[in-house]
Amino acid sequence: MNKLIENTKLRDKQYVFEDRIEAGRLLVKWLKNYKGSDGIVLAIPSGGVPVAAEAAKALRLPMDLLIVRKIQIPYNPEAGFGAIGPEEEIILNKELLTGLNLTEEEIKIQIEKARDIIKKRNQLFREGQPFPSLKDKIVIAVDDGLASGYTMLAAIRFIRKKSPKKIVIAVPTASKRTAELVLSETDELICLNVRSGFPFAVADAYENWYDLTDEEVISIIRTK
Repeated sequence: MNKLIENTKLRDKQYVFEDRIEAGRLLVKWLKNYKGSDGIVLAIPSGGVPVAAEAAKALRLPMDLLIVRKIQIPYNPEAGFGAIGPEEEIILNKELLTGLNLTEEEIKIQIEKARDIIKKRNQLFREGQPFPSLKDKIVIAVDDGLASGYTMLAAIRFIRKKSPKKIVIAVPTASKRTAELVLSETDELICLNVRSGFPFAVADAYENWYDLTDEEVISIIRTK
């Protein structure tokens, strides 16, 4: 329980991965014990999809998408004050919210926007298919990195309700503080590049970083 696995050679370093595909291939080396197991890889779109696809292919495990969404700060959409899970579970960063001075109406609007994105992505990426059973399975949830960690917390709490055998979070990079936060709620966290510097940006772990288009995500899903 609550086991952190990291590549200490990459601690506090930046630009350690060429791109998400390379990061996925490097993650596999630390996930090899799960190869051919009774497990499933769940990708967090959009950035987690190419990482997860590499892992699922090498581990010979099925892959699906776990669609969660951060609740964006109105004037800073790159940041969020919480997240919503697949079944509309809401997790709020109450400490951050206290300092944002948002009105109840502003908070409500941002929550609704996040909820709408989840619905649209579920239809676009998963085509409304029923979610696979996670009961008694080893579930490996993959993203391209952890910033605040709240989207992954929403993912973990959703997975936990489905009675898995074990929850493994696998990400190429994360801030030290967030890694500790996520580790407190999962069985195992594999993070190759833990960084303690501030400010933290997931993008700083990658030489080539860009936002994936919906078309790119769909292409990866169809060829997995």
